[in-house]
Amino acid sequence: MFSPASPKHALILLFRSIFVVATHSLLITQTFLLCGLAVFGFHRLALVVRYIRLRCEVPRPKDIPKQLPVVTIQLPIFNEKQVVARLLEHTTQIEYPRELLEIQILDDSTDETRVILDELCARYCAEGFDVKVIRRENRAGFKAGALCAGLQCARGELLAIFDADFQPTRQFLYKTVPYFSDASVSMVQTRWSHLNSFFSLLTRAQSVLLDGHFQIEHTARHRSGFYFNFNGTSGIWRKSAIEAAGGWQGDTLTEDLDLSYRAQLAGSKFVYLCDVSVPAELPVEIDAFKSQQHRWTKGSVQVFRKLFRPIVSAPIRRDIKLEALLHLGANFCYPMLLLLGLMVLPCLYVTHTYSGLGIEETSSALQLILFKVVFFSAFLSLFLFYGTAVRETGSLTGRSLWYSLPLALVMGIGLSVNNSLAVIEALIGHRSDFNRTPKTGATNREKGAREKRPRAFRWRAWSHWIECVLAGYFLLTLYYALSIGRWEAVPFVGLYLAGFSIFAILGLRLPSLQTRFRIPGPRSIFAR
Repeated sequence: MFSPASPKHALILLFRSIFVVATHSLLITQTFLLCGLAVFGFHRLALVVRYIRLRCEVPRPKDIPKQLPVVTIQLPIFNEKQVVARLLEHTTQIEYPRELLEIQILDDSTDETRVILDELCARYCAEGFDVKVIRRENRAGFKAGALCAGLQCARGELLAIFDADFQPTRQFLYKTVPYFSDASVSMVQTRWSHLNSFFSLLTRAQSVLLDGHFQIEHTARHRSGFYFNFNGTSGIWRKSAIEAAGGWQGDTLTEDLDLSYRAQLAGSKFVYLCDVSVPAELPVEIDAFKSQQHRWTKGSVQVFRKLFRPIVSAPIRRDIKLEALLHLGANFCYPMLLLLGLMVLPCLYVTHTYSGLGIEETSSALQLILFKVVFFSAFLSLFLFYGTAVRETGSLTGRSLWYSLPLALVMGIGLSVNNSLAVIEALIGHRSDFNRTPKTGATNREKGAREKRPRAFRWRAWSHWIECVLAGYFLLTLYYALSIGRWEAVPFVGLYLAGFSIFAILGLRLPSLQTRFRIPGPRSIFAR
């Protein structure tokens, strides 16, 4: 016989059961995210091992070509008035027979850059260079459309491509063209170096991140026989290989990554030369940096969606398929990283307040996974990955290394909002314009270049406020973890707090104001 209180007790038991299920679901989701990040951590560690094992296997050309081929240098330009003169100056200084060299300026500009380019073109033509300015009626396809237009009228058998912020070296063609004596080689990519890595802490962190990609990832993939990609600039293509792979296509924001994988799936062979570098400018404004990262992240996920089935069904080795999918899907770690951080506070609250619901042991196990999996597989592997890259390139040494490397890792966390939005946009098929990264012409020696920053550029101001809110959220999480004595969560939460705090402060544009008025304070932290 049920008592009158039975319905009330039944309702309490129901809510209790629902809460227990929800709590365990929360902890299981946290475990899943930890395991996902661990996979990417172990993958980076595997790349470091491959790099160390294969770093002495430097590629060499089979022979020196008896007759040099005609080379077309393509320079995609869009409103780059700050750097086009520097670009043309270095391009025309490349050592190669003039009768075998064509320079195409693929100009989509809508500002005074057009006038500057016309004057430069007339000047260099008068000096005997074959320089042409190619313009389109509209910017359809963005950079891919411009490259496609240049491809149709290029007279060169080989096509070298440089973005506006690069400074081609004199020996670039003589160091890359000999590899095309092998008929199977379709593309040669060189390493990016940095014109302004010591301009500010922001550029130092970027140099660390890029050195990891170019020194470790590219080298390990190329020498292991895996697929790697052309980076849109400082590389040289065989024209016939581009055409055989379907040409430049503008349906993704990373046309270079897209073409690279289509060409390699079609049988093309790529070569990477990490000992040949081309210096380039790093973004000096946080908005420009975030815009660039958003485009790269969104584009790579778009390529992942586009080429997932062709890669899986391709008649290639399984390890090549797995490496390709890990490469193209690496940016999925950003939403996983963000969700994992957001779940720390509710997990701490639940495990502390409702320890009598049978989840105390689960919580302890998860905290053990937190340290062993995340710190020792993910974060430790990142330190080894980027530390090895910086040591090999020698780009940062001494005191600068001690703060630049941790700053780069912390800023990777700070990017999780910006890049998670890019992943979501790519997955839902949201179309967006190709936002070129603003250039300033800044170098390490040109301190006055701070005054040339394009202040009109503002990248998604509302995302900055999300980062500010998250900085406050993780400050609250840190306070709560300390108040309940959960010391094991403090380092983890501290990384998130540092990452979002840096982006919140930089997003206020204080460095620009302090440069103008010489106000002491945060500028001494974020700018040299």
